[in-house]
Amino acid sequence: MLEIGKYNTLTILRDTKVGLFLGDPENDPDGVHDVLLPNKYVPKVFEIGEELIVFVYLDHEQRPVATTLVPYILLNEFALLRVNYINNVGAFMDWGMEKDILVPFKEQARPMEKGKRYLVYLYMDKQTNRLVASSKTNQFLSNDTLTVEKGEEVDLIVSHITDMGINVIINERHKGLLYKDEVYDDSIRTGDRMRGYIKNIRPDNKIDVALQAQGFESIEPNAEKILSELRASRGFLRLNDNSHPEDIKTVLKMSKKSFKKAIGALYKEKLIEIKEDGIYLVKE
Repeated sequence: MLEIGKYNTLTILRDTKVGLFLGDPENDPDGVHDVLLPNKYVPKVFEIGEELIVFVYLDHEQRPVATTLVPYILLNEFALLRVNYINNVGAFMDWGMEKDILVPFKEQARPMEKGKRYLVYLYMDKQTNRLVASSKTNQFLSNDTLTVEKGEEVDLIVSHITDMGINVIINERHKGLLYKDEVYDDSIRTGDRMRGYIKNIRPDNKIDVALQAQGFESIEPNAEKILSELRASRGFLRLNDNSHPEDIKTVLKMSKKSFKKAIGALYKEKLIEIKEDGIYLVKE
């Protein structure tokens, strides 16, 4: 059975003037769901019976078609896409295919503008059986039944940034919040993907996340980061316990509290020396 909006591993069934017809003879022996791979995407060398990995979507006439083009987004996933043009039915976004993906006006969190990028979710519209996108991303997320635990490492997508903090999508399933005063990277933008950790799960299932592991687990990566900076700076950093938090943030992208924990661990391991003018790397 073909999976529209996803990658499919299909068998080359026959070669025609318009391209290769692909299918799944094991699960679809009658060829009801055979799909065309147009000539422009046909590999230079192939054999009947060979398997190909292709992306299957709907063409301009809403018929399944295969391609070797790489989509920027898959069905039931999120991605930051650019608006190519707008007409009387909605905004059309570039998602790496020949045919742009539609975001109907009713699925726009705010009116979209040509040339701008927006975080969207790709889904199959049950009423039209068409692939469409939506920038009203919250409707595709739920914290009712959580699949994560405190301390767990997770995948994050930046949803939007507010005065309180950075709203994130957790494992493409849940909503979470990363507090601004715990972020030491000013370059974070909507659509960015990163690894994070579940910091806290509240009684109402709201989730706080962090970019660093909490407690003891956070010391090792911070310590390694400091060691890397020391090696890159000829064994010396003009930072110590008395340094201003902003100076630490600028150089190491971490809080003063994390910095002090990390250098304390490094000092105990006799990897650094802490002096009045800064920290020194002990010869390795």
